[in-house]
Order: sequence, then structure tokens, then C-alpha cells
Amino acid sequence: MTIQNEKELNRHVSRTAAVICVYQYLIWPRDAEILLEDAEEADIRSDEYMGRVVDTAVREKDRYIGYINQVLEHWSFDRLGIIEQAILLCGCAEFDLKTVEAPVIIDEYIRIARKYGDKDSHKLINGVLDRI
Repeated sequence: MTIQNEKELNRHVSRTAAVICVYQYLIWPRDAEILLEDAEEADIRSDEYMGRVVDTAVREKDRYIGYINQVLEHWSFDRLGIIEQAILLCGCAEFDLKTVEAPVIIDEYIRIARKYGDKDSHKLINGVLDRI
């Protein structure tokens, strides 16, 4: 495995852990710093960027929900599954941080949705993130 592939794999693991942190926040709201301290995945605690993603997703949640609701047709953020909500919030946070290119962000969150979301949630994630 090349160093670049290993770095991408570690970032994917950290990104997944970030989604899990935001998922936990949506179930039981608490400070982002506590979420990161309690994270079982060590990669997220050592990945400063993903820590910023979690912090931004939690801090800007209401603003992101507004964006997401504008994109959803005949649906609302509140009606989505919690994992889909967490994925979309993390995606919005990454867009806001402007560190990673949009196609990479969208692809990563589609992969996470395929693994953790409902059967077709990856299509919803793709459609919403592509339009935000």
C-alpha cells in the first residue's frame, strides 16, 4: 500500500468516526470536545481536521439544516434517519471548511451512506450534497 493510499484510508476511517460523533450528538447533544474525547476511534482524536469537521457540524447545525431543507423536495431534515442527518451535517461542514474538493467530499459520504445508511440513502446523500 502506498503512503497516499494509506493516508486516504486513514482519512476515510476518521471521516466515518466523525459521522459517528455527529450521530451521537444528534441522539444526545453535548459539546463537540466531549464527543471527540469519548470517541472510540483513535484516528479521529489525532486528526485535527476531522475534529474541526465535528465541531463545525455541531456548531453550525441549524444553518446546515436550513440549506438541506431548501434542497429536499417534499421532505424535511427531521424526517431523515439520524445517520443520514449526521452524514449530511458532516458533508456541509467539510464544504464550509473548504479544504477538500467537493467531488471527494461527496464520494466519501456516499461510501459511508452505503455502509451505514438505509438501502437507497446513498442516492439521497449524493443528490443533496451535489446541490448544496
